[in-house]
Amino acid sequence: MAKRELDWETVPLDEDDAPELTEEMAAKLRPAREVLPDYILNQFKRAPGRPKVDAPKQQVTLRLDADLLEHWRAQGPGWQSGINAALRRASGL
Repeated sequence: MAKRELDWETVPLDEDDAPELTEEMAAKLRPAREVLPDYILNQFKRAPGRPKVDAPKQQVTLRLDADLLEHWRAQGPGWQSGINAALRRASGL
């Protein structure tokens, strides 16, 4: 089912639901880290990401013949890893 867009011009708004922020109210505001418990704040922390490896791969610039590159790209996703494996085998590592 297609997602419908809301026409905000026709949505009834109740002004009492969102009172205007006064200076007195603003003075009482505190950062979330001061008022929310840690178990709630921890839900918003970013994931640590990819684990660190002992020997990370390095990006290089390499010029290859067009037909060779076409052959490897035709292998589908992971073709770069295939080249890496082939070079590793050819070098005896």
